[in-house]
Amino acid sequence: MSNSRPNTAGPSQGVSAPSGGSAVRAATSVGARDVRRAKAGTTEPAWVKWTLIAIALGFIFLFLVLPLAAVFTEALRKGADAFLEAFKEPDAWSAIRLTLITAAIAVPLNLVFGVAAAWAIAKYEFRGKAFLTTLVDLPFSVSPVVAGLIYVLMFGAHGWFGPWLQAHDIKIVFAVPGIVLATIFVTFPFIARELIPLMQAQGTDEEQAAQVLGASGWQTFWHVTLPNIKWGLIYGVILCNARAMGEFGAVSVVSGHIRGQTNTMPLHVEILYNEYQSVAAFAIASLLALLALVTLVIKSFVEWQFERDQKAAAALPPERPLAPVLP
Repeated sequence: MSNSRPNTAGPSQGVSAPSGGSAVRAATSVGARDVRRAKAGTTEPAWVKWTLIAIALGFIFLFLVLPLAAVFTEALRKGADAFLEAFKEPDAWSAIRLTLITAAIAVPLNLVFGVAAAWAIAKYEFRGKAFLTTLVDLPFSVSPVVAGLIYVLMFGAHGWFGPWLQAHDIKIVFAVPGIVLATIFVTFPFIARELIPLMQAQGTDEEQAAQVLGASGWQTFWHVTLPNIKWGLIYGVILCNARAMGEFGAVSVVSGHIRGQTNTMPLHVEILYNEYQSVAAFAIASLLALLALVTLVIKSFVEWQFERDQKAAAALPPERPLAPVLP
């Protein structure tokens, strides 16, 4: 009788341990995949990423690109002569001129207000700061139609100031001043909302250093604050101008739809479309769409410039303090 036991782990069982090289390669592959997922900020497989990209592109094409292409297609449906004929009408030029005048007045005023509001909210602590921030966001939550009705209630013939305005022959509602006021109301948050988080992130260290060195308030603003916020300021102005030229709801309430006098480009497009002048309506609409595309190009350029400046600033070596000079 033998005391030897059968070899259960020997080669005769047909089981072999993986070699060291294959194990290292498997671990390296898993590690590289984990690193790629970590850099992407997600752990989902690749098909999830491509599905989300396809959904986003499909949505953009269906709801943005296709309608924009339809505007230009309908505008040119009867040829270039019919397209250009729409811009020969005096009412069309009046609408274009009024749109540009309104934007030229509203945007600079909102620029001044936006910088002042952002400076006060980001640089100072005072009672009522949260309330002021809420007021800045008010036009985002109020319907533009309601904003127009507010001005009719205040400055209309039967409004709060209506009798006094009529007695002094001053027209605000159903005139250009009402259109400008309504446009200012719906567009004034854009610049302030772009600058407030930017100024808060930058802090007040540089301004305080400039004041310690003897700079006045205006010198500090022009030479320290403004260069730091210039790209955010330009970005806010672009958005404000785009909204001012395309505003419809508030302007429609206060304009009175007086053809050739108080119709902006969006209102003129509506009138032409209601009169079944589809080619002329889409021709004016294509001009608005072209302005939107130009705004988008300028916006992209500003973002690219801002990112380039940020990368250039990050690549600079840290400043070293000067060694004290011994006597």
